[in-house]
Amino acid sequence: MAAPTVADSHRRAVLAILASAALFATTGTARALGAPHEDALTIGAGRIAVGGLLLCLIVGRRLGALRQAPWRALAVGAVGVALYQVCFFAAVKRTGVAVGTVVALGSAPAFTGALAWLVTRTRPSRVWYAATALAVAGASLIALAGGHAHVDVAGVGLALVTGVAYAAFTLASKRMLDSGLPREVLMAGTFGVGALLLTPLFLVGDASWVTRPRPWFAVLWLGIMPTAVAYRLFARGLAHLTSATVTTLTLAEPALAVLLAAFVLHERPGVLAVIGILGVLAGLALLALDRPSAVERSQLAGTDAQATPLA
Repeated sequence: MAAPTVADSHRRAVLAILASAALFATTGTARALGAPHEDALTIGAGRIAVGGLLLCLIVGRRLGALRQAPWRALAVGAVGVALYQVCFFAAVKRTGVAVGTVVALGSAPAFTGALAWLVTRTRPSRVWYAATALAVAGASLIALAGGHAHVDVAGVGLALVTGVAYAAFTLASKRMLDSGLPREVLMAGTFGVGALLLTPLFLVGDASWVTRPRPWFAVLWLGIMPTAVAYRLFARGLAHLTSATVTTLTLAEPALAVLLAAFVLHERPGVLAVIGILGVLAGLALLALDRPSAVERSQLAGTDAQATPLA
């Protein structure tokens, strides 16, 4: 059997990220079905706790490899995980789902591209700019079609912090992968520490749902599929793609979430949402069909001989 080419490995990396985005997209539907009225902060903390514990159990004794991890990158990644959960829910509460989602999702690729350039001097390609503009515009239309938009300065600020947190998590994860830390160990360590940082939320928030079985089904799904499984796929793709490319590809999440809600919750998307979905798909197609960058080619070439399916 012929060894995979660089192009084959690039496609597999892109598919891994899109598969993780598909799992991320189940978050809203899972909450709507299992825990629609529960405290978002403690549900989010429970999700990270379940996902972090599962990832640590999968890794087992190999978790000792964290001793060789760049500790600053590990700390930044864990804080990014915790901040993303807290700030996103707080932003949505203050400024609404539409504006909170638009600012958080729309700012993440921009922050990732800017931080990557500042830290690694890796400049995104022209195709990335065009693809990201299309995907962000589409995601914005999807979010704005989903509810009344109102602007709260503090809420917008929290949504921007959400975008920074996600960008910081992605770049820190990339730094640890490039240092040679195994993907599974990276995600187990990052989410394990992130879960510990979120533990105080159970003391200050409403955690009364822990005594009822139905919310636990939602938390278990959220912890297993859109966290443990999704972020293992995310790490596989991130190992071979630039951070900027990865954050743009994950903009598939809102488009897929709308489609899932239509099939499962029977929520009919409006014209604006459909246009937004098409915009996201156009941006992702443009990025997926682009040739890998010089950085990505060097990373992919080094793994071709032992490449395995990523998704």
